[in-house]
Amino acid sequence: MKRVHFSRSWKKRLAAFLLPLSVLWGAPAGLLPQGGQSCVEAAEAQQEAKDFGRGETMSEMSKEELMQAINEARAMLRAQYGENKRITDGEYDKSLAVKCVNGTFVGKKTENIIAYRGIPFVGKQPSGELRWKAPVDARPDDGVYEAYYNAKSAYGNEQLETGSLFYQDEDCLYLNVWKADETSAQKKPVMVWIHGGAFEAGGTVDPMFDCHNFVKENPDVIVVTVAYRLGPFGFLHLSHLPDGADYPDAQNLGLLDQLMALQWVHENIAGFGGDPGNVTIFGESAGAGSCTLLPLMNGSHAYFKRVIAQSGSPNQTRSAEEAISCTNELMEILGCKTVRDLQKVDAQKVFEASAALTLRQFPERDSRHLPLDTYAAYENGAAKDIAFLQGCNKDEFDFFVYGFGVEGFKAWAADRKSKWLAGLPEKDKKLVESFERDAKGESYEKDSRFFSHIWFIDPIFKLSEAQTKAGGKSYTYYFTPESSLPIMKCGHSIELASVFNHPEMTGDTGRVFDETFSKTMRKMWVQFAKTGSPSLGAELSPDGKAKEWPLYDLKDKSVMVLDEFDIHPEKEAERKIVDWDRSYLLTKYYMLLPIQSGK
Repeated sequence: MKRVHFSRSWKKRLAAFLLPLSVLWGAPAGLLPQGGQSCVEAAEAQQEAKDFGRGETMSEMSKEELMQAINEARAMLRAQYGENKRITDGEYDKSLAVKCVNGTFVGKKTENIIAYRGIPFVGKQPSGELRWKAPVDARPDDGVYEAYYNAKSAYGNEQLETGSLFYQDEDCLYLNVWKADETSAQKKPVMVWIHGGAFEAGGTVDPMFDCHNFVKENPDVIVVTVAYRLGPFGFLHLSHLPDGADYPDAQNLGLLDQLMALQWVHENIAGFGGDPGNVTIFGESAGAGSCTLLPLMNGSHAYFKRVIAQSGSPNQTRSAEEAISCTNELMEILGCKTVRDLQKVDAQKVFEASAALTLRQFPERDSRHLPLDTYAAYENGAAKDIAFLQGCNKDEFDFFVYGFGVEGFKAWAADRKSKWLAGLPEKDKKLVESFERDAKGESYEKDSRFFSHIWFIDPIFKLSEAQTKAGGKSYTYYFTPESSLPIMKCGHSIELASVFNHPEMTGDTGRVFDETFSKTMRKMWVQFAKTGSPSLGAELSPDGKAKEWPLYDLKDKSVMVLDEFDIHPEKEAERKIVDWDRSYLLTKYYMLLPIQSGK
């Protein structure tokens, strides 16, 4: 079974995310593990986290020590686990309780921030006969329930994302809510976070996505984080199988889960003090891809009015042919012929077999839930009523070079590229050759830059172009601060610590980014969620200087350069971010999957 292997440095990254995580050290007492870990154990864990977080011995760690660190990190994360129970004795703090359609949920308050964790947003969880079925509407319930603990993560690749180090289960469709404990005459804007992880990893339990710090700094918004099915449970084409007609949605269940979560937010967030008419969805990587695909789904516009997409776009999809190829590969590994056969296989075994499909499991352009051409849909005005804030990082794919290791990345890139190039017309092959011939730098950089452009950078601009042509609003950014880690540079996802106000999480950044810069980013995100424009007046800007963010336009293609010490607007032509004559033309192939749809 083929699997992408992650380097030693990647395992350091996962360990670094957890060992100094804010819920274990330097955190309010109420954020410490609550799954039965004693105060003494928690204190010891804090000290261990601090010691490891200093990075004094990481470079000297053996493979065995690194694996031990990962196991300890996993244990620390799982120490937070607890089961939310029904409250039947009436003994609970009524001020922390919110009545929703499917029950009354009681949160926990820390430093004037109330967190509600593990709230189900479906009527039944997607296991048993509901595996590979569309999510079920939440059902009316008069019960009172604890909302103290994160739910289990969806089955996901634990080598890829921290959230997948947590307990995993098909029983996974839950959300979390953070709000300031204050009364307000007006309903607050709502920001709904969709996590990334290549559609096959991650979870809301990831400490990076703990929104306590974010809401403490910005008490005028409410933040929700949502889970969804991943990999073979969220994105598996089944309709071509002999009994597949009963599973018409299997190829895009993860997106349907997200839509169901947004429906729940729409129906219930007012009880938390949120405005259901002012919802912004935001995400990074696969989460950003999701945020740009949801506007193309029928009925979705009722649930949100703005999108923030960080390093993700509608190119993160695959054709029916590509999806069927993955399904057939999985079926062969498991020795199955029908969906009935698959249903008999334990979920863990299905998930383990899907390792062969790593970085190939994406939503499907199925013409049922998503259009066959996502960019054409945008250009034709499918989302012109929704405002967008979107952008990319300068060295996106160096994140994966860092993760795979240089030699591992070169092998992966060569394999991926050769299989994809085999089906290309000669004129397009020449575009690839020309682009890579001009790439400067280390041996891996020709491929790293090429994949950066095809997967992340150019598609973002393609969406800005399409949305602008349709008459919609698009605010576009270019993020440039660099990590102190070798190779990483300004790689994929390194902006997350700034966005979520977790400066202590340096697993990707290797250092703490400038505090004023990071706070300014957050203010821009919040201002966009509140008003539809990310521009900041001098009175709102952390450095006291106004930040005027121009709309993207077809002539100057204006972007906001998020430089650590000089946030400023700039014409794309001056920065030369996109290769309009070569890599941009190849975005029609979406994610460069081995089997193409004949475009």
